[in-house]
Amino acid sequence: MNGLINYVSCGVLWLGLLVKAPDLLRHRRDPYLRAICAVLGLAGLCFLLGAPPTIGAVNRLSGVPNLAAPLTYAAITGYCAASQVLVVHWRGGPRVRRTARRWTLAYAVVLLGVAVTFALGDAPVERRTDLDTYYATTPFIAQMIVLYLVAHLTAVTVTTVSALRWARHVRGGLRAGLTLLGAGALCGAGYSLAKLVAVGARWSGRDWSELGTTVSPAAAGLGALLTVVGVLVPLAAPRVTEWRRARRTYVRLGPLERALDDLLTRRTLRLRRPRFASPTTRLVWRRTSIHNALSHLDAYFDRDLYDRTRAGVLGTTGDPERAEAAAWAAVITAAVRYEADRAGEFPPQGGAGRFPGRVPGPAALGRIADVLAGTAPVPSVPAVPSGRTTAGTV
Repeated sequence: MNGLINYVSCGVLWLGLLVKAPDLLRHRRDPYLRAICAVLGLAGLCFLLGAPPTIGAVNRLSGVPNLAAPLTYAAITGYCAASQVLVVHWRGGPRVRRTARRWTLAYAVVLLGVAVTFALGDAPVERRTDLDTYYATTPFIAQMIVLYLVAHLTAVTVTTVSALRWARHVRGGLRAGLTLLGAGALCGAGYSLAKLVAVGARWSGRDWSELGTTVSPAAAGLGALLTVVGVLVPLAAPRVTEWRRARRTYVRLGPLERALDDLLTRRTLRLRRPRFASPTTRLVWRRTSIHNALSHLDAYFDRDLYDRTRAGVLGTTGDPERAEAAAWAAVITAAVRYEADRAGEFPPQGGAGRFPGRVPGPAALGRIADVLAGTAPVPSVPAVPSGRTTAGTV
């Protein structure tokens, strides 16, 4: 009777709505986004109004026994309409607006039917958890119950079929989200079916009210959880993929940063390490540190060493990218040693060995780090040929 499942389900759904709210504020005219937010908001309202404590409070404050029932059914009907509009926008096509209006009109009629049948019926005894089975044989109230359950079952069935059918034609996070959304709608169908079976049993003189008071809330709660996760997964999937890629790149660049560590520390070229940062932010920090070090080593790069190393590796492997990475690794290693040995001296100025316009890009930095990690051998060459270092630009 404490309505814990209802309140938790409502909180989960409205949490999903809170996540989507910024997008809705930025794109108020997007009908697809409005439909998603309406589904989340109305589904949460259904659970809130259907909680036994809320039912008691509504009935007590209004002075009308069981007024909470048609209000809950109205929220469920609105949820059904929003679900159908969402499905229509999923499918797309030339008649999206017309079809969406038809579904909205159809559920408006259902909503009117719920209000009229409740007004015509007589439900004087408050029932917070088993109204469906208790009044299953009461004129007009029984019709109200069947009307909202059939409308709900229709909506979740169409949503289930559409979501799972579309999921077969997409990949990645969208496919996972649609599958979860379809599973959530299927659980919603379990809610309606359990209620309908309990009502049918009541018509035949049996008491299966446990289906409506135990099985239905559990199915609805699970459906709410799956629905929210299904909506959020497509939003989170690209970000998670980006973070995983950034994390792999961050780890991959580790050998290159370690090769430059002494220079970064001695020259205070490394920025302060960010705390509690995302993988993307940490990757930017590492790349910035590396570029700071390479910029400082600019004047110590040996073009002759670069050309000889590149030619040697290219002749051995026939791979230009690997040859370039090996050449850069050799040049960087030699420049770090040369700069450390002559830390108190000014770097040589000018020189014929400069690297005009040559800056290793993000992909090249990764390959250079692979060479330094030992995944690709570097031919043995003297660090600085003829005792001379030519200057260059990274």
